[in-house]
Amino acid sequence: MIFFSQDEQLENLGNGILEAVWAEFPTLASNQIALTWIVYDPPVLVNTGGALTPDAFWNHSNRGFTYRGVERIYPASVVKLFYLVAINEWLDKGMIPISKELDRAIRDMIVDSSNDATSLVVDMLTGTTSGPELPTGPFDTWKYQRHIVNRYFQSLRWSEMETINVCQKTWCDGPYGRERAFVGELLENRNMLTTNATAKLLHSIVGGVAVSSSASQAMMALMKRTHRDSYTTDTTPQDVEEDQVTGFLGGSLPKGAIIWSKAGWTSQVRHDAAYIELPDQRPYLLVVFTEGKAHALNRTILPFISKCVAEAVTSLGS
Repeated sequence: MIFFSQDEQLENLGNGILEAVWAEFPTLASNQIALTWIVYDPPVLVNTGGALTPDAFWNHSNRGFTYRGVERIYPASVVKLFYLVAINEWLDKGMIPISKELDRAIRDMIVDSSNDATSLVVDMLTGTTSGPELPTGPFDTWKYQRHIVNRYFQSLRWSEMETINVCQKTWCDGPYGRERAFVGELLENRNMLTTNATAKLLHSIVGGVAVSSSASQAMMALMKRTHRDSYTTDTTPQDVEEDQVTGFLGGSLPKGAIIWSKAGWTSQVRHDAAYIELPDQRPYLLVVFTEGKAHALNRTILPFISKCVAEAVTSLGS
């Protein structure tokens, strides 16, 4: 059971957006995109500075639309949102000590999407380290520890988390040693997320109920992006990729829009998960995953989708 309600209006708008996307990008197959979109109708109970109790927040229903939202897809750096929530849980419960170095790693993991920083965060979460291959017994213990983040999200009893896998580090060149053995010969143990699971996690953060209200606000601060006021094209210089806005959902937002997001990309996928506030319009949450080498390199697909969704939100009224 999904955490939002579906209705005819958003279903029509969502399907219309997908048709526009396929008309604009005909090589994007129907099974190469997944999307979850949540609209926050008045009264808006997100981004309130942690003013609501978890019960009050979760008992409030929101409308949404999803397409292939339950399909398991390699998430690239979007998985760092899950590590962000988990590390805040560990710190809140006193399971690990805070330090300037961990604080720096948490910041760089989200703000700059640093894989090196993520490596330290995963080590702190799991009590494991990377290195040479291990004998069977120690390796079994090591693998059990590396699944602790999966066990944490399963303990939340959210149906959206039942099929995800969040136990791998993120890499620039790829895993070696025990990490390569852990991901599996055929990469069968690699990280996997759905847009619905990602949307629910982001929904809890912007709702101020992920770990605690103060932790949620701190996470929001790390995710806030500076966006450009123009549509991104393929001629955009490559070095802007690291801003997590150009070529992603923030790349086509109108002037005055505010975005909190976490993007992910490799040579095979291009994803983004964002909470967006347009001037004088209803806030909304949008998670889009796209697959395929040609589409991962295409820096116009996500901005186009974002532009279509923003126009649809505007049609709903303030």
